[in-house]
Amino acid sequence: MEAKPTALVVQPGEAGGASLSDGAFELLADGGAVSASRLTLKAGADGAPPHHHKLSHEAFYVLGGTMLFRLGDTLTTVGKGGLVVIPPGLPHVFGAADGQEADVFVVLSPGIERFGYFEQLAAISRGEAQFDSLIPEQDRYDVHFESLPNWRSVT
Repeated sequence: MEAKPTALVVQPGEAGGASLSDGAFELLADGGAVSASRLTLKAGADGAPPHHHKLSHEAFYVLGGTMLFRLGDTLTTVGKGGLVVIPPGLPHVFGAADGQEADVFVVLSPGIERFGYFEQLAAISRGEAQFDSLIPEQDRYDVHFESLPNWRSVT
C-alpha cells in the first residue's frame, strides 16, 4: 500500500526557538523540501555571518521593519512586503537596517536540517560559544562562510 502524503502544520507556539543577543529565531520547519524560520532583529542588528549555500536557494520575505542585504557586491535595503531570493553560490549577509528593527520570514529550499546550526549561532551571539565551532560544520548545514568585513559598506 502506498503511503498518503501528509502536510506539515505548525501551530502557534509549537516551533522551536532560540534567543539571540539582539533578536529571536523561530524554526518552523527543518529539512525536507524546505527549511522555514522567522527571525526578528533589534535595530541595526546583524543576522547570520556572511555566507553562501552550495545547495539551497534562500528566500526572505520582510514581515515588518527594514532589512539590509549584501548580495555579492551589492547593498540593498528591503522594507515590509519585500522579497529577496538568493540562488546557490551567491555570497550574502543580512541584518536589520540601521535604526530599524526587522521581522523576516526565511525559506531555504531544498531544506537541510539546520536547527543545530541556529542553536550554535544563537550561543555565539550570546557569548556562550566561539564562532570557530561552526567551521567544521559548513558542509553539514550547507552554510559556507565568507570573509566580508564591514559588510554594511561596499567600497
